[in-house]
Amino acid sequence: MSHSQLKHLETVIGQMTRFDRPADAVLSAYFREHNKLGSQERHLIAETAFGCLRNLIRLRALIAPDKATPRRLAMVALMQFSRLNVKELSDATSAGEREWLGGIKGKTLPDALDIAAELPAWVIERLPEQDPAEVLALGQGLMQAAPLDLRVNTLKMKREEAIERLRADGFACAPTPYSPIGIRLEGKPALAKYELFRNGAIEVQDEGSQLLGLITGARRGEMVVDFCAGAGGKTLLLGALMASSGRLYAFDVSEKRLSNLKPRLARSGLSNVHPQLLAHENDTKVKRLAGKADRVLVDAPCSGLGTLRRNPDLKFRQSPESVLELNAKQAAILASASRLVKAGGRLVYATCSLLPQENREIVDAFLTDHPDFSLLPVSEILAEQKITLETGDCLQLKPHIHNTDGFFAAVLVRKGN
Repeated sequence: MSHSQLKHLETVIGQMTRFDRPADAVLSAYFREHNKLGSQERHLIAETAFGCLRNLIRLRALIAPDKATPRRLAMVALMQFSRLNVKELSDATSAGEREWLGGIKGKTLPDALDIAAELPAWVIERLPEQDPAEVLALGQGLMQAAPLDLRVNTLKMKREEAIERLRADGFACAPTPYSPIGIRLEGKPALAKYELFRNGAIEVQDEGSQLLGLITGARRGEMVVDFCAGAGGKTLLLGALMASSGRLYAFDVSEKRLSNLKPRLARSGLSNVHPQLLAHENDTKVKRLAGKADRVLVDAPCSGLGTLRRNPDLKFRQSPESVLELNAKQAAILASASRLVKAGGRLVYATCSLLPQENREIVDAFLTDHPDFSLLPVSEILAEQKITLETGDCLQLKPHIHNTDGFFAAVLVRKGN
């Protein structure tokens, strides 16, 4: 380990732990600024920095919160996650630092659930799981790196055919356990230049996200709205379910997110998708579709606490106050989106959060205020699709149980024919 390598890592961890922007954005910007770093150095910096974020509560407790500088975090992270010993760090550290590192090795941690589970106390207080063993299992599941899942574009290829092709091209893979259109890859191979990716036959999409699209139940010839489309992963899935027929609206308030959909849409071969930029959830474009949609998917803005395997910084970038602000947005967006649903139509409310405050509580409050909607048990929909998964009336996926991101979804039906 050289002095310059340690300095790069220290700087990246310092920027990430300001928590003023997403950690992956910090890393991308740093690598653009330091484009002479080799691939091995980039890998070491990225893996160690994200290992530090995943274990930051424990590392701060180990070092002492008031002494956990970016440099000390970098040194301890190198020992813990890159398996370097004090001797291997000797070229990059001072004699005093090496003595301090030697003392850290034998230090024991306080017996506290937030440290063991690597979750802030305010998050633990709001989880539906309150048994310490369950909280610990969830926390440890969220600390693992997420697998790389693919969705097969069924307009272009069947899953069995895609698996056969991937294996022939040297990719170790297997069918996802729940989604009938998913494939799980071993490792994190680069796909950007791979033919099946470039021609739109496969897309990167977490299995949990695939299940959200599937329970929406979009069919040929329908009018469907993806109300918070983002970069369009679920939009593309819905379009394939519709066999590129009917009309599929992709709404979002972010022009940048919708622009990210364009190249993916071009690859997909879909011709029924209509991206629409909204000023807000009550935009006139929304009002024009009132009572006309067969299906509306609301993947609402949320804390993202179900995605900590990919975005470990979110547990420090969110707070009880930010979740309260999100609750107001979630309720407003769901109420606005519900106006689009025709009698007998389906409204799916989803988040990638683990907190009831963003999930079932939002749904229950909506049902109280909108007696013309009722809850359709997700277990019935999954059974119809021959998906063997039981999570109750609502979909609640958990990383340590299902090996997906922590998604929630409720399916609501507007009463009438």
